[in-house]
Amino acid sequence: MLFIPIILVVLALILMNYYNRFSTLKVQIKASLQEIGNQLKRQSNLIPNLVDSVKGFMKHEKGIFDELTSARKMVDKAISTNDPKMIDNAQAGIDKVLSSLRVIVESNPQIQSSGLVNNLMDELRDTADKLMYSRRTLIDLTASYNTMLVTIPSAWVGKIFGFTQEQGLSMPDDSSVTQVSQEETKSPKVSL
Repeated sequence: MLFIPIILVVLALILMNYYNRFSTLKVQIKASLQEIGNQLKRQSNLIPNLVDSVKGFMKHEKGIFDELTSARKMVDKAISTNDPKMIDNAQAGIDKVLSSLRVIVESNPQIQSSGLVNNLMDELRDTADKLMYSRRTLIDLTASYNTMLVTIPSAWVGKIFGFTQEQGLSMPDDSSVTQVSQEETKSPKVSL
C-alpha cells in the first residue's frame, strides 16, 4: 500500500523535472533571440559612426550610404518584432552592406590608413563575432528543446503540457548552403 504513494510522488517529480527543463529552455531561447537583437542593434548603432567617419574619404561611393540606412531600418524593425525570420533577413542585409563596405575600404589605401576607420571596422568585426556566437547559442538551445519534444519520455510530458517545436533560425531553401563548390575547396591566395 505504501508503494503507490511513493510511485506517484516519483512520477510527479519526474513530470515536474521535465516541465521545468522545457520551460527553462523556452525562456533561454527567448533570451537568445533578444541577445541577437541586442547585437544587431549595437551593430546598427555603429553604422552611422562608420558612415560619418568614412564619408569624407568616399564621396564617390554615395550608394553605399543609402544601403547602410536601409539596412539599419530593417534591423530596427526586426528587433521590434523579435521574429527569428525577420532577424535573419536583417542580418543578411547588414552582412551584404558591410561586405560591400569592406571591399571599398580594403581597396582604398587612404581609407585603410585611417585609425578611426580601422577602430570602427574592428568594432563591426567584434559585433559580427558576437552575433555569430549568439546565433550559435540559439541554434543549440532550439536543438535541445526540439530534441526533448521527440524523445521519450520527455515527448510525453511535452504533449501533456502543450509544448510545441521552436523554429529557431531558418536556412535558405536552396541547396547552395549545404554544398561546397570546387572554388570553395581551393586555398585562398594572399598577396601583400
